[in-house]
Amino acid sequence: MKEYHKIQTVFKRDPETNMKTLLENNYSLPEFEYLAGNQWVFTEKVDGTNIRVMFDGEQITFGGKTDRAQIPAALAKRLNELFLPQLELFKELFADGACLYGEGYGAKIQKVGINYRPDQDFVLFDVKIEDWWLQRRDVEDIAQKLNLDIVPIIGQGTIAEMVEKTKTGFTSIWGDFRAEGIVARPSTELKTRGGERIITKIKCKDFPKTW
Repeated sequence: MKEYHKIQTVFKRDPETNMKTLLENNYSLPEFEYLAGNQWVFTEKVDGTNIRVMFDGEQITFGGKTDRAQIPAALAKRLNELFLPQLELFKELFADGACLYGEGYGAKIQKVGINYRPDQDFVLFDVKIEDWWLQRRDVEDIAQKLNLDIVPIIGQGTIAEMVEKTKTGFTSIWGDFRAEGIVARPSTELKTRGGERIITKIKCKDFPKTW
């Protein structure tokens, strides 16, 4: 099943700093600028590795960010434990198949992985059935039925409020350390005229450290 789409950073990057900093208020997509004053829903961005849980109606398989990506052995073991015993429930919930998108995270996944947890696990952030991305309440319902963690909502607000929150830096839901950043979607999910989802991100490290 399809790889997860790229999430554009809200602002363009500055070529004069070798793309290490942002050109504030120079939006990477015109839709972000147009919707900047609207209400967006903020979820904490997890610093891990992208994982796909794919169900074709008969069997459950796993993939990374790309089809070539390797899943760490400990994480693969955890995915098998978490999902394979639930095959019959998958058949009940997803008669036509589905793809669950999440983050593999924890110790030895990225430099800060140990801050999240001492082992490795999966946290859900999106579900797609055929051509439909499910709404947050439906993703939460699936997470509850499958006994999965889901990325936490940490607030709502405008793009300017999202930027200010990441500039200041904020503590992760997972512990006493700085969160990686924010993923934001309009409170009513929308698409561009090219049919792509309107969803953006920003990282705390894109700004000078305040911690």
